[in-house]
Amino acid sequence: MNPHLARLYAIAQKPERLIVGLMSGTSVDGLDVALCRFTGQGTSTRPQLLEFATVPYEPSFRQNIKTVFSKREVDLETLTLLNPWVALQHTALVRQCLENWHLTPNQVDLLASHGQTIYHAPRRLHQRPGFGNATLQIGDGDHLAVATGIITISDFRQKHIAGGGEGAPLAAYGDYLIFSQAGQNRIMLNIGGIANFTYLPGSLNADEVFSTDVGPGNTLMDALVQRALPGRYFDDGAQIARAGEVNGPLLAQLENHPFFAQPFPKTTGPELFSLAYLDAACQATGTTGLPLPHLMATLNRFSANRIAQAIGQAIGPRRDFVVFVSGGGMHNPLLMSNIQEQLPRLEFRTTAQLAINPDAKEAVLFAVLANECVGGGRVSYGSGRNGIPSVSLGKISFPG
Repeated sequence: MNPHLARLYAIAQKPERLIVGLMSGTSVDGLDVALCRFTGQGTSTRPQLLEFATVPYEPSFRQNIKTVFSKREVDLETLTLLNPWVALQHTALVRQCLENWHLTPNQVDLLASHGQTIYHAPRRLHQRPGFGNATLQIGDGDHLAVATGIITISDFRQKHIAGGGEGAPLAAYGDYLIFSQAGQNRIMLNIGGIANFTYLPGSLNADEVFSTDVGPGNTLMDALVQRALPGRYFDDGAQIARAGEVNGPLLAQLENHPFFAQPFPKTTGPELFSLAYLDAACQATGTTGLPLPHLMATLNRFSANRIAQAIGQAIGPRRDFVVFVSGGGMHNPLLMSNIQEQLPRLEFRTTAQLAINPDAKEAVLFAVLANECVGGGRVSYGSGRNGIPSVSLGKISFPG
């Protein structure tokens, strides 16, 4: 047997696995690195978050990614060069974290890497005849494996598409495995660049579970701050938005898009909800000269409205749901206030109350997928029902 396969087989048989999960989101602000200890598989999966860090990216990293991020036309040579380059940048950050945590690479069983999303193109968005769903993440798994010396599971989204999904959101798999609770109906709300949630019924009926994007979370607010105030990356504490007032006509125009009427589950990205989307809405409503605070207040309410409306649509008149929040948007007090005032009958908590740091949740979920890829793979989610094909996600790369 190939020694790498023998090593993988041994890891699969272990009662306990040490896995590092990596997540780099559409905000491109840093790499989330989560060190997790796992026991079990399937619905018996038990993760323990041992360490977590968000390592900020250097400005040069952001600048390089922005040259190809969510753009229909890019320099092909640059894109090709960035694929291994991102992996090597991530390798340096992983090694830095392991050193800080007094670990060596040979003590880690698996590295789970989401990569850096460059373009997301579900059929409903591109609408090009003859082409299906597609998505692209860079940060090559082979380079990560060789450079770190750790067996790497990566490129998770491709199998989801191959199985009939749209490649996102993938949270349904990990959320169902580790956050489902008999007798408690849960909404797992993640507010990143794009906001999404997973619907987890207390019945534990996998056929009812689904995960869906709902629209912009932070992406439009962050992009506007970065354009208007170079050197700043987000509206810290919603200070800018709090100083403004919501513009009604602009808000109505922002909400006037067919995506919001499409049924669950669905996916989207900054390919649609970009500054071009905002500029077109301003042009249509004669608000191109609106001061930055008013624009930010309107975008904040826009994100909140779409999140609240989607959750309300999913649960109907029921009151017996608990919303567990994670992601960068949970730190925006105005955004959270705008959401909660529209859903007063629901209880809001964070995943910290489920023993998972809410900032670490996405990185942990990719570690869950790696654990399931190697040690599980026996859970059925139905025949692609609700956009969740019963597939094992991730490609395996060996160190040598």
